[in-house]
Amino acid sequence: MDPGRTPPDAGDLAGAAPAWSIQRAGAGPVVATATHQGHDLRPEVAALVAPDAAERLREEDPFTAEWTLVAPTRVIAHRSRFEVDLNRPPEGAVYGAPEDAWGLNLWRAQPPDALVRRSRAIHRAFYRALEAVLREVAERHGNFVVFDIHSYNHRRDGPDAPPAPASENPEVNLGTGTLDRARWGHVADAFLASLRAAAPGLDVRENVRFMGGYLPRWVHERFSSSGCALAIEFKKTFMDEWTGRPDAARIPELRDALAATVEPVSEALASLPAAR
Repeated sequence: MDPGRTPPDAGDLAGAAPAWSIQRAGAGPVVATATHQGHDLRPEVAALVAPDAAERLREEDPFTAEWTLVAPTRVIAHRSRFEVDLNRPPEGAVYGAPEDAWGLNLWRAQPPDALVRRSRAIHRAFYRALEAVLREVAERHGNFVVFDIHSYNHRRDGPDAPPAPASENPEVNLGTGTLDRARWGHVADAFLASLRAAAPGLDVRENVRFMGGYLPRWVHERFSSSGCALAIEFKKTFMDEWTGRPDAARIPELRDALAATVEPVSEALASLPAAR
């Protein structure tokens, strides 16, 4: 842990390593999450899951935890989305059929109901913990914003095939599908403007490739008057999505650009009336 940071709160179910950690490095209205960062599987899941480590990594969001460093409160998943997907609703948090996960053959054998129940219990526990953290931030600051950080593939046809068209795949996609723009629109606009200013030439667009998943929707339903969630998807130009190799220079460049949005977004939040 970094000096001055409180020990993480961790979801430690089914006798395995922590499912997530919540780290606090200071005060402020911005919370950053990386719910698809995780790669670990608890043993009972690892014994049955069909995709190998490389296939799983290709669909996970490695290095996104690095970008959560821009916020004083960080929420990082350590389990793979192939165990439990924290950005999907409870009933879909455990992948069942290939259509749930990019057509992949998911299981060597049908997972027992007890395994599925244990994975869904992690999902419930995660959202209980996240709610407690967000209520604490709301009590302290009145309004808050969640940077829900993800990444996405754009070379699905293979490592040597052309990438997906840039016209439909921005370098950064801001998902605001469940955002109440009447209340939070200028917060989203502050994010877009400041990210573009911090990284001239970076292709940043809204709701082109993704509209946002379950976590933003949950925030907007549970904290409708105090919480704004921005689903931030980075195209995997900062890594080789087939080998997992990172671009050691690009990752901190994008982190610095994201960090430049925190103050403008916080100022936009401060201009709002207190939560009703």
